[in-house]
Amino acid sequence: MRRILVINGPNLNNLGKRDATQYGSVTLADIEQRVSERANQLGVNTAFFQSNHEGSIVDWIQSETADADGIIINAGALTQVGYSLLDAILDSKLPTIEVHMSNIHAREEFRRHSVIAPFALGQIAGLGWRGYLHALESLVAHIEENSG
Repeated sequence: MRRILVINGPNLNNLGKRDATQYGSVTLADIEQRVSERANQLGVNTAFFQSNHEGSIVDWIQSETADADGIIINAGALTQVGYSLLDAILDSKLPTIEVHMSNIHAREEFRRHSVIAPFALGQIAGLGWRGYLHALESLVAHIEENSG
């Protein structure tokens, strides 16, 4: 069975408490449950990880990618500066989709740049928690179309 890593970076553990105008009211646990349910419907497994520390995320990617088929990542504030995170993703050689709950392109200038996006299959921004579901569906379809 296919296995998708779903990674969340700094401050995403505070979803549901953060600025609801940008991030909505759902919690990270809510998102994980909804992604798990959709993954089950698609016939794939998911593994979730969140950390406020870049090195912890890098360590987790390195330890999990041998048994994984793809990555969905919301790097949070590491989006603009997470070069070691990018290196871990590149080293994994796994197809990756970047997700942001808010539309980072409609926010402050510094949020608009991503070190990950140029190397990802795609970036989904501004669709709230539903962006994770779109990423999952797109990533699974991509993996299935390119397996063989």
